[in-house]
Amino acid sequence: MTNNTTEENVPKSFSNSKAVIEYLAETFPACFSVKGDVKPLKIGIFDDLAKRLENDEQVSKTKLRTALRQYTNSWRYLRVVTVGAVRVDLDGAEAGIVEEEHASHAQETLQASQAKVKQARAEAAKAKAPQKKGPPRASAKVAARAKPKAKPAVKPKEEAVVTMKEAIEPAALRVGQKVAVKLGKNPVLATVATIDKTEAQVQLDSGMTLKVAISELHAV
Repeated sequence: MTNNTTEENVPKSFSNSKAVIEYLAETFPACFSVKGDVKPLKIGIFDDLAKRLENDEQVSKTKLRTALRQYTNSWRYLRVVTVGAVRVDLDGAEAGIVEEEHASHAQETLQASQAKVKQARAEAAKAKAPQKKGPPRASAKVAARAKPKAKPAVKPKEEAVVTMKEAIEPAALRVGQKVAVKLGKNPVLATVATIDKTEAQVQLDSGMTLKVAISELHAV
């Protein structure tokens, strides 16, 4: 079966609101304008458009409503919506005037839109601006002067000096027992860690461990 439908018979579909507005300006030139001055539209103009274009397959009501919103929110349109300005219908005939309430709303919308664009431009310019460099680094001499002096090293705590008593009998020696052992010229306090026949490993209070003969351990 041969398809007789040609490309010319397929209705065009507008891809965006700009194309719809251009179509409306071509269809209703006395009402809509793409360039130059515009005129305030009749209140309820959408219903008139929907009725006049109800058999037009090129534009849906949804796209028509979106395009109309874009048209009436443009800066050039909002600027002409002033008190007493004449509104027009699709054929360019007078269809009422702009009242103060609608004029005030149009000016507020215009100012808000302009402020938003101004802020966006300022933020974009700020983002493109070169970043400020940080303060220059201090010279080596200045850094050396600013560097805090190191605190003097704390001397390790000296071992407590004790008086040695009698030598401990090997049979009486126990792990964990406090004893005195001679370290250098002075006796110091230690704790028995391990016992191995004639020798014992002791730990000083400083944490150091020594292996000494049991005969060198004394009671404290």
